[in-house]
Amino acid sequence: MATQKHTKNGVRFSDPPFANTLLNSTRWSWLWLIARLYLGYSWLTSGLGKLSNPAWVKTGDALKGFWQFAVAVPEAPAKPAISFDWYRGFLQMLLDSHSYTWFAKLVVAGELLVGIALILGIFTGIAAFFGGFLNWNFMMAGSASTNPVLFVISIFLILAWKTAGWLGLDRWILPALGTPWQPGKLFEKEG
Repeated sequence: MATQKHTKNGVRFSDPPFANTLLNSTRWSWLWLIARLYLGYSWLTSGLGKLSNPAWVKTGDALKGFWQFAVAVPEAPAKPAISFDWYRGFLQMLLDSHSYTWFAKLVVAGELLVGIALILGIFTGIAAFFGGFLNWNFMMAGSASTNPVLFVISIFLILAWKTAGWLGLDRWILPALGTPWQPGKLFEKEG
């Protein structure tokens, strides 16, 4: 059962013990390793597939086609792929400015970097965040596919960022570099 502590500023709630153990204990790092490898493999293979496709890395025509399909408004009673007009406007602006020529390369690079980082377990929480952001954008553009499942896995990896990379390079990188709010050993000032 979650406990509450009375502090000078009011009541402070603690996490439920199971959630605290699941997200913060290295005993569960094997579970996060499985999730990380699955998600990393998904991103890496997706990026590699695009990397060998000239429509992604040379012209951006693959992304252009995806955006054109997403912004199209079908005849009634069919629903459009994009439910939010502001997102349709955003993609239309990218289409009108021919941003697909450079944006496609950014998508390929992002998928490859996220996949590599997750597989290696380096900066796992950050990689999962950017992977989830990619999933969110694909879903906003009307592409469900595996994106909802990958998005949920990303959320869990973000929540478990302290231990999700324990069976990976984060085990050594995080203590050395630290976080913006808690510098690591490399940045400690000697007294």
